[in-house]
Amino acid sequence: MRMFYASHNQGNHQYDSMTWYNNLYLPLCDIADEVIRFEYDLYNMAMHQDFFRVRNEQMIGKEKSRIEFELLKQIKHHHNIRPIDVFFSYFSSAYCSKELIEEIKKMGIITVNWFCNASYQFHLIRDLAPSYDYSLVPEKFRIPNYKKIGANPYYCQEAANPKVYKFLDLEPHIDVSFVGARYADRYQFIKSIHDEKIKIRVYGENWHKNQSKARTLMRYGYHLLGKGSYLPNRILGGYVSDDEMIGVFNMSKINLGFTKCGETHLSETPIKQVRLRDFEIPMCGGFYLTEYNEELAEFFEPDEEIVFFKDQEECIDKIKYYLKNNTERERIRMAGYIRAQHEHTWQRRLGNFFNSIK
Repeated sequence: MRMFYASHNQGNHQYDSMTWYNNLYLPLCDIADEVIRFEYDLYNMAMHQDFFRVRNEQMIGKEKSRIEFELLKQIKHHHNIRPIDVFFSYFSSAYCSKELIEEIKKMGIITVNWFCNASYQFHLIRDLAPSYDYSLVPEKFRIPNYKKIGANPYYCQEAANPKVYKFLDLEPHIDVSFVGARYADRYQFIKSIHDEKIKIRVYGENWHKNQSKARTLMRYGYHLLGKGSYLPNRILGGYVSDDEMIGVFNMSKINLGFTKCGETHLSETPIKQVRLRDFEIPMCGGFYLTEYNEELAEFFEPDEEIVFFKDQEECIDKIKYYLKNNTERERIRMAGYIRAQHEHTWQRRLGNFFNSIK
């Protein structure tokens, strides 16, 4: 199988993030004979692809035409040297037009698109998905939406690359950690854990937001977040690199996870989503305590391979319990690691897809 691959590397706003390089490109190199990368920096588009935001419209218009021109030129060049079998992308509708995908298909190339976050950003892929031969969809509840717009969805849950996310056999010295951006009700959870005198470390974007301002105002008697409602800087680690994140997973007795998307926690029925972190942590051999998600429970046995909580009170209770019960925590951690290694690798996920379409 000869493949042409087009995707940004980043999984967050940091340019040096290699999330999708690690989790898509490298596994595809393991299962394809040859993977040709699109030689174009897609970072700017990836960070500003939401065309619903007025400030992005002008940038998208200019960047989209450049991407289309370069993409078609490079595919034709490599296809003329030796036929390309598959075009694999991680695109939203901002990246290119459906007409361009149709033109690629006319060359006899199978077109496949991966897109995550359709759980709450389905509008970003709605116009483009029907033009692909296959849409890889990690959100099970969105399958009917893809079918309704005329796309051809294939349920492909997220996973982790075992060649990157590894068990390092480090001595765990962090009681509880969370790696991820501050949004939704995550701050309230972390604050309640800290207030219980549990030693927790937090890494990711936006955790310092309002912190310094709150302290300045408090000196003058004003409480922006309420007295004592900010988190101490000593527990906020800020952004960590991919390698540092893997180290945190390995050095934590309990790795914390959340499942709500965006600001949907404010609605009566929050949107929940399975995430990369749900597989990366067990793949590193980390003990994983995460917010309950019915779909994730199909991939790991609750209380046997990972542990769920449903609210702040249960989260705190289970943290205290598993910090005290080392043997049980170790048993669950190892069971989750074995399950991830056997069943939840990208090589297996993507390999199953390509086998299914022969």
